[in-house]
Amino acid sequence: MSITRHYFPGNNTPRGFFSYYKYILSQREANKIICIKGGPGTGKSCFMKSIGDRLAEKGFSIDYLHCSAAPESLDGIIVKEEKIAFIDGTSPHVIDPVTPGAVDSIINFGDYWNEEGFAHQKDEIIRENEECSNWYSIAYNYLSAAKCIYDTLSEINNEGMEISEIYKIASGIIDRDYRDYDISYKSGRVKKFFATAITPVGTISYIKSLLESIEKVYLINVPEGYSNSSFMSIIMEGAIYRGFDIECFYCPMDPDNKIEHIIVPELSLAFVTTNKWHDLEPWELAASDIRLIDLCDYRNSHYFEKRKETIDKNSAIYEYLLNEGIEALAHAKEKHDIVEKKYVPNMNFEIVDKLVEKTIRDIV
Repeated sequence: MSITRHYFPGNNTPRGFFSYYKYILSQREANKIICIKGGPGTGKSCFMKSIGDRLAEKGFSIDYLHCSAAPESLDGIIVKEEKIAFIDGTSPHVIDPVTPGAVDSIINFGDYWNEEGFAHQKDEIIRENEECSNWYSIAYNYLSAAKCIYDTLSEINNEGMEISEIYKIASGIIDRDYRDYDISYKSGRVKKFFATAITPVGTISYIKSLLESIEKVYLINVPEGYSNSSFMSIIMEGAIYRGFDIECFYCPMDPDNKIEHIIVPELSLAFVTTNKWHDLEPWELAASDIRLIDLCDYRNSHYFEKRKETIDKNSAIYEYLLNEGIEALAHAKEKHDIVEKKYVPNMNFEIVDKLVEKTIRDIV
């Protein structure tokens, strides 16, 4: 059965563009990794989408890796059964062959453009690219400021939670869902991605697509800004300790540390954080077994009543700064789109279409 999933391998964060591209397919895992080089508007995303859609129609399972700078575009696809990845290897996520020939190869879309067609627009292209970079700097400054407020909300929430009770819940889940599995002689592997991205059109989440084939889902409701890293870390370590390979999906506001969701594919099991930024209702899921956990039940109500005004004020500031960052990303995309339009008329898309057909034949 063909399974298609959508998520982000990189993200706009308070630290700038943050990449988890190295987790797409490891060198030992992959049969082939194709790095695609070329400028904006040269058809890299359409090339990958065409291959993914055509192979999905033929029954292959495809992971679509979306671009946080333009979520309608792709930064890559993975053909799961064949262990083949196609990855956009241009800035800001520069990817180059690690094991050329044996694993990695390059497709250079620069071979299919008419350089003379836009060479005379050099100064304008450079100017638009510089303005695009400036808007990204502004966006990341706003996100960095938002992170300071986010950390304040986290500190307030963490202090008012009954941490011991949350540990008990996590331990109970491990006893119940992992108890039939002995400790493995090897540790499981972790892949890291983003289900939610901060994009020029707002925050976008693809968590529903990741859960379509999952049979058992824990929906974990948390207060806004609460750092549930301890809870998720226990769940993660319990799976790894038993040798399960897992997928962890991180929060773009804290991409190094805060896990939002965990999927254990071998058990068809998922742990999903829900809050105002990625709301998910049980009726939206295909899972046959859905368990609800509300961590808000483990808050010290007296503590939070005293701090309600501070929480509300900081929540409003955080949302304002986040939206300003998103608006700056939108301006950056406007500049990027101007540059794209200069490349499009000078590309030979007939050759790209033929390359799609050849690539599909090689895989099938």
